[in-house]
Amino acid sequence: MQNFSNGKSPEQQATDDAARAEPAWQTIDPQGVDRRLIGPLTRKRARLWALVLEARGLPYRLEQQASRWQLWVPEKEQLRALDELHRYETENHNWPPTLAPSVPLKSNSLITLSLLALLGIFHNLSGLNIPGLHGPNIDWLQLGNADAGAILAGQWWRAVTALTLHADGLHLLGNLLIGGFFIDRLNRELGIGRGWALVLLAGTLGNLANALLQPLNHRSVGLSTAVFGTVAILAAHSACHHRHSLRRRWPLPLAAALALLGLLGSGGELTDIGGHLWGFVAGLGLGWLSSLLWPGECTERRWSNLLAGLGSAALVVGSWLMAFSQ
Repeated sequence: MQNFSNGKSPEQQATDDAARAEPAWQTIDPQGVDRRLIGPLTRKRARLWALVLEARGLPYRLEQQASRWQLWVPEKEQLRALDELHRYETENHNWPPTLAPSVPLKSNSLITLSLLALLGIFHNLSGLNIPGLHGPNIDWLQLGNADAGAILAGQWWRAVTALTLHADGLHLLGNLLIGGFFIDRLNRELGIGRGWALVLLAGTLGNLANALLQPLNHRSVGLSTAVFGTVAILAAHSACHHRHSLRRRWPLPLAAALALLGLLGSGGELTDIGGHLWGFVAGLGLGWLSSLLWPGECTERRWSNLLAGLGSAALVVGSWLMAFSQ
């Protein structure tokens, strides 16, 4: 016969001793972590908080009672756990950020392709022996190339006419295939008139800047200066459009465009690296400026596109007329 002075068996006494030795546990109140949280702790947030505590080396217990989740920590660690979870919620508030709405695209690819095809037709016609007004055949490359010395002497129109000329069929094909993709995208975002106006301006400014920095005997032709300007315009538009959702990573579109410039714009013995670079720089400026001027849809878009398109066509035709008048 056993006599228990405290009225408990050894097994019960051992259980009570273990309970007293075990630290008290407290549940984490979601509102104690962040007052903006409403309602009980969700399964997703409970598991996320558990990972935070585990990463910080804090003991925890995660329990589910019916449809409710509870996160427990030792009483002596409760204040530290609340502080760690509060800091985590503060640093990650509104993350991931809401994505900016996608830019509505126009259905004008057929017009863009037609104008690019017109550039190919012009290349074929310029290779024919067409007599000029005064007898000899027209040397289109000589008449319209971006001659740095001639541009600095006042023949600024060469910066425009050079964009419509190409050294050979392969040169033309490369610009049409690669450039057509980016030009079409820009035109679908901004409209045919605005898109082509920016493409033309980027190429023209790039050729003018290149003429200022190259030797006087430097000559170049091709649409590629405008193509890399278009890449930069699209990158600048993307960076401006997604600047809130990308936060500190807003330069990512610009970095991607620079990588493309290095990949496609710096190879080849006859590649005009300066033209590509300055077209790209001009495109960055034009892209940023146009993002401020045309941040979104506006009621004047149709008329502004029409005026921009007519102005672009007039600039190209006028430049060639000035070239023939020399």
